[in-house]
Amino acid sequence: MQILILSDIHANWYALEAVLTEAKGQYDQIVCCGDLVGYNPHPAQVVDWTQKNCSSVIRGNHDKVVAGLEDLSWFNETAQTAARWTIDHLTAAQISYLAGLSEGPKTNEYFELVHGSPNDEDEYITNSSEAATCFPHVDVPLTFFGHTHHQGGFFSKRGNIGTVAAVKKKQRESVVQLEVDTKYMINPGSVGQPRDGDVRAAYALYDTDRKLVTLRRTMYPIALTSSDIQKAGLPELLGARLFHGF
Repeated sequence: MQILILSDIHANWYALEAVLTEAKGQYDQIVCCGDLVGYNPHPAQVVDWTQKNCSSVIRGNHDKVVAGLEDLSWFNETAQTAARWTIDHLTAAQISYLAGLSEGPKTNEYFELVHGSPNDEDEYITNSSEAATCFPHVDVPLTFFGHTHHQGGFFSKRGNIGTVAAVKKKQRESVVQLEVDTKYMINPGSVGQPRDGDVRAAYALYDTDRKLVTLRRTMYPIALTSSDIQKAGLPELLGARLFHGF
């Protein structure tokens, strides 16, 4: 089984299109670690596509806020503006879909999906110390998470914590061979708003038979997303940051 793992699409249709074009024919199903909406100008397209094409989806914090499940006050001013704009540009049915998304962790026969961490869907895992507090609560060898918009991750073997590196800027992909007696928490990175210094859309593929996780990066027309952000009247910062990957 080949599985495409997405996270933090954040209503960036052009980035999603680029990922799907590059990965075409290389997967049997698609899963998503949440945050379909927020920040970018194509929420309706992304929600409709996700509903039709993803076999498993969990909610992110932006999905919760747009669905009315969490208060806007948790967000900074820019994120609040984008969330209000998103609410105004989704149908009642689309918002209902977001409201119905499951809270992680969500486990299947191959791995576990969480948005933030196995402990708390809104928790950020950004370093080895934070990852170390999560592994005791993980009962499966492989967990995919999102939320940080940073590709890479962590592993735990015999009590030692190590890191899984993101794809290098001059490379297209990196392959992680999963080892026995080791637990992994891997972030595919953000499709729609990378923040790890690499402007390319990020995603992952998992080969369940060979136990291989392939982390990928692919370019997309950032200028088109930025232009649409301006046309939509969203904060200009949201378009500018896409050119820098922060």
